Amino acid sequence: MRSLICATLATVGMMSWAGTVRAEDDVYPNRAVKIVVGFQPGGPTDVVARLVAKALQDELKGAFVVENRPGATSNIASESVASAKPDGYTLLFAASPLVMNKFTYPMQKFDPVESFEPISKISSAPGVLAATNKLSVKDYKAFEALAKQEPGKLNYGSTGAGGTQHMAMLKLQALTGIEMAHIPYGGGAGAMNDLIAGNIDVAFMTATGAMPALVAGTVHPLAIAGPKRLPELPDVPTFAELGIPEMKSDSWNALLAPAGTPKPIVNKLAAVLEKAVKTKAFSDVLGPQGAMLIGNSPEEFKAELIAEDAYWNEQFKNVKLDK
Repeated sequence: MRSLICATLATVGMMSWAGTVRAEDDVYPNRAVKIVVGFQPGGPTDVVARLVAKALQDELKGAFVVENRPGATSNIASESVASAKPDGYTLLFAASPLVMNKFTYPMQKFDPVESFEPISKISSAPGVLAATNKLSVKDYKAFEALAKQEPGKLNYGSTGAGGTQHMAMLKLQALTGIEMAHIPYGGGAGAMNDLIAGNIDVAFMTATGAMPALVAGTVHPLAIAGPKRLPELPDVPTFAELGIPEMKSDSWNALLAPAGTPKPIVNKLAAVLEKAVKTKAFSDVLGPQGAMLIGNSPEEFKAELIAEDAYWNEQFKNVKLDK
C-alpha cells in the first residue's frame, strides 16, 4: 500500500509541473517577483518594463520589482534569468536582441526559444534614424550624400554590437553603400545622450525611447524604418517614401520566464498583460511614442520567436559584426 501511495504522489507531482494548478501556483505571487531588464534605467525597454511591473502589481496584489542588469546587449540579464529557478519569481523583460544575441554571442549558455517560457509580447515600435543637431544636414538625402562624400568619417551609435539598432545601420549601409564607424553603448539612454551632445553623428533609435527628444528637437529625425509615418512626426518620411522600401526595422518588448515555469503562472501573467495593454495607462505612455500595443498569448509569442530565430539565422550569414 505504501508503494502505491508513493507512486501516486510522484505521478501527481509530475503532473503539477506539466500544467496542473498547484496550491502555490493558485496563490501566486506570495512574495516579491523580480523582473530583470538587460538595459539601462530610463531607456525604452526599461520604460515599458516599469509599466508592466505596475500593471502586474496592481492586478495581482503582489510586489513586482524591476532590476536593471545592462551589458552584452542584454545577454547578461537573459542568461541570469535562463538559469534561475522556474517558479515565477524571476522574470525577464526582453527586447529584440534576445533572439539576435544567439548569433552575436555564439558561446552564450542559453537559447532564446528553448530556455524560456514566453508570456506575452507587449509592444513593437519602428526604428527612427536620427542625427545630432550639430551635423549639417536637414534631411535624409543630405545625410546620405554627406556620408558618401566622406566614407568612414561619420559615426553612429547603437545599443551594442549585433543589437537591433546596429543591425539596422548595417542593413542601411548595405542597401545604400554608405560607410560609417560604429560606436556601441550599453543601452539606448547612453547613445541618446551622446547624440544630443553631438558626440556621435547619427543613430537608429527606438521610437518609444527617442520620441521626447525627437519632438523637442534636441535631435533631428531623418527617416522612419516602419510602414507609415508617425503621427507625432508627420513631416518625417518613411524609408519606403525615400526609395528604400527594404529598409525596415522595429524593436519589440516582451515578458518571459525561465523554461519549466508552471503553465498556470505563465497564463495568469499573460491574462493580466492582455488586459493591461488596452488600458489608458499604456496607450497614454506608448501610443504617442509610435508604439503598437500587442499583448498576445504565450502560444502566439512562442510562434513569433521561432519565426524570428529562423529569420535572423539567414540575416546573420553575411553580417560582419566588426563594422
